[in-house]
Amino acid sequence: MALAVRVVAPDKTVWDAEAEEVVLPSTTGQLGILSGHAPLLTALDIGVLRVRADKNWVAIALMGGFAEIENNEVTVLVNGAERGDSIDLAAAQEEYTSAKSEADNVASDDKQAGIQASKSLKRARARVQAAGGSV
Repeated sequence: MALAVRVVAPDKTVWDAEAEEVVLPSTTGQLGILSGHAPLLTALDIGVLRVRADKNWVAIALMGGFAEIENNEVTVLVNGAERGDSIDLAAAQEEYTSAKSEADNVASDDKQAGIQASKSLKRARARVQAAGGSV
Protein backbone atom coordinates (compact mmCIF):
# COMPACT_ATOMS: atom_id res chain seq x y z
CA MET A 1 0.00 0.00 0.00
CA ALA A 2 1.41 3.39 -0.99
CA LEU A 3 1.42 6.69 0.83
CA ALA A 4 -0.40 9.70 -0.59
CA VAL A 5 2.12 12.52 -0.18
CA ARG A 6 1.38 16.22 -0.61
CA VAL A 7 3.90 19.01 -0.01
CA VAL A 8 2.27 22.45 -0.02
CA ALA A 9 4.02 25.82 0.19
CA PRO A 10 2.16 29.15 0.28
CA ASP A 11 2.72 29.77 -3.42
CA LYS A 12 2.50 26.26 -4.92
CA THR A 13 2.07 22.55 -4.45
CA VAL A 14 5.57 21.10 -4.74
CA TRP A 15 4.63 17.39 -4.64
CA ASP A 16 1.29 15.61 -4.92
CA ALA A 17 1.72 11.94 -5.74
CA GLU A 18 1.99 8.49 -4.23
CA ALA A 19 5.23 7.27 -2.69
CA GLU A 20 6.57 4.19 -0.95
CA GLU A 21 8.57 6.06 1.70
CA VAL A 22 9.12 9.58 3.04
CA VAL A 23 11.96 10.90 5.21
CA LEU A 24 11.07 14.15 7.00
CA PRO A 25 13.46 16.69 8.59
CA SER A 26 11.67 16.83 11.94
CA THR A 27 12.83 19.29 14.62
CA THR A 28 13.93 16.26 16.65
CA GLY A 29 15.79 14.52 13.80
CA GLN A 30 15.07 12.56 10.63
CA LEU A 31 11.72 10.75 10.65
CA GLY A 32 11.03 7.84 8.29
CA ILE A 33 7.44 7.24 7.21
CA LEU A 34 6.17 4.01 5.62
CA SER A 35 2.61 2.87 4.92
CA GLY A 36 0.74 1.92 8.07
CA HIS A 37 2.51 4.59 10.16
CA ALA A 38 0.74 5.66 13.35
CA PRO A 39 -1.02 9.04 13.24
CA LEU A 40 1.44 11.84 13.91
CA LEU A 41 1.69 15.62 13.83
CA THR A 42 5.24 17.01 13.90
CA ALA A 43 7.07 20.29 13.42
CA LEU A 44 9.59 20.35 10.58
CA ASP A 45 12.97 22.03 10.59
CA ILE A 46 14.74 23.65 7.67
CA GLY A 47 16.18 20.68 5.80
CA VAL A 48 15.68 18.12 3.06
CA LEU A 49 12.59 15.97 2.69
CA ARG A 50 13.21 12.80 0.69
CA VAL A 51 10.43 10.93 -1.12
CA ARG A 52 10.86 7.47 -2.67
CA ALA A 53 8.50 6.97 -5.58
CA ASP A 54 8.90 4.25 -8.21
CA LYS A 55 12.20 3.19 -6.60
CA ASN A 56 13.70 6.68 -7.19
CA TRP A 57 14.45 9.22 -4.49
CA VAL A 58 13.37 12.84 -4.95
CA ALA A 59 14.82 15.52 -2.66
CA ILE A 60 12.87 18.64 -1.69
CA ALA A 61 14.40 21.53 0.28
CA LEU A 62 11.97 22.59 3.03
CA MET A 63 12.04 25.88 4.89
CA GLY A 64 10.30 24.71 8.06
CA GLY A 65 6.66 23.88 8.68
CA PHE A 66 4.51 20.98 9.85
CA ALA A 67 3.65 17.44 8.73
CA GLU A 68 0.58 15.36 9.48
CA ILE A 69 0.53 11.60 8.96
CA GLU A 70 -2.82 9.82 9.10
CA ASN A 71 -4.43 6.91 7.17
CA ASN A 72 -1.46 6.55 4.80
CA GLU A 73 -1.65 10.23 3.91
CA VAL A 74 1.32 12.52 4.52
CA THR A 75 0.46 16.22 4.35
CA VAL A 76 3.37 18.63 4.60
CA LEU A 77 2.65 22.35 5.02
CA VAL A 78 5.78 24.48 4.77
CA ASN A 79 6.90 28.11 4.66
CA GLY A 80 8.77 27.40 1.42
CA ALA A 81 9.89 24.42 -0.63
CA GLU A 82 11.90 23.70 -3.75
CA ARG A 83 12.50 20.43 -5.56
CA GLY A 84 16.17 19.52 -5.73
CA ASP A 85 16.04 18.87 -9.47
CA SER A 86 15.02 22.51 -10.05
CA ILE A 87 17.91 24.00 -8.01
CA ASP A 88 21.07 25.22 -9.76
CA LEU A 89 23.78 23.46 -7.72
CA ALA A 90 26.54 25.98 -8.54
CA ALA A 91 24.35 28.93 -7.50
CA ALA A 92 23.26 27.10 -4.35
CA GLN A 93 26.90 26.41 -3.42
CA GLU A 94 27.76 30.08 -3.91
CA GLU A 95 24.83 31.02 -1.70
CA TYR A 96 26.07 28.55 0.94
CA THR A 97 29.61 29.95 0.83
CA SER A 98 28.27 33.48 1.22
CA ALA A 99 25.96 32.51 4.10
CA LYS A 100 28.79 30.65 5.86
CA SER A 101 31.07 33.66 5.54
CA GLU A 102 28.34 35.92 6.90
CA ALA A 103 27.67 33.57 9.83
CA ASP A 104 31.38 33.39 10.65
CA ASN A 105 31.65 37.19 10.73
CA VAL A 106 28.69 37.99 13.00
CA ALA A 107 29.68 39.79 16.18
CA SER A 108 29.26 37.51 19.20
CA ASP A 109 27.19 40.13 21.08
CA ASP A 110 24.68 40.61 18.20
CA LYS A 111 22.26 37.78 18.96
CA GLN A 112 19.61 38.79 16.41
CA ALA A 113 22.15 38.92 13.56
CA GLY A 114 23.50 35.55 14.74
CA ILE A 115 20.04 33.97 14.58
CA GLN A 116 19.37 35.40 11.10
CA ALA A 117 22.78 34.27 9.83
CA SER A 118 22.20 30.78 11.24
CA LYS A 119 18.81 30.51 9.49
CA SER A 120 20.30 31.72 6.20
CA LEU A 121 23.05 29.12 6.51
CA LYS A 122 20.52 26.32 7.20
CA ARG A 123 18.44 27.37 4.17
CA ALA A 124 21.50 27.46 1.92
CA ARG A 125 22.69 24.06 3.23
CA ALA A 126 19.24 22.52 2.57
CA ARG A 127 19.23 23.84 -1.02
CA VAL A 128 22.73 22.45 -1.72
CA GLN A 129 21.86 19.05 -0.24
CA ALA A 130 18.54 18.85 -2.13
CA ALA A 131 20.38 19.66 -5.38
CA GLY A 132 22.72 16.72 -4.77
CA GLY A 133 25.73 18.58 -3.40
CA SER A 134 27.44 18.14 -0.07
CA VAL A 135 28.50 20.65 2.57
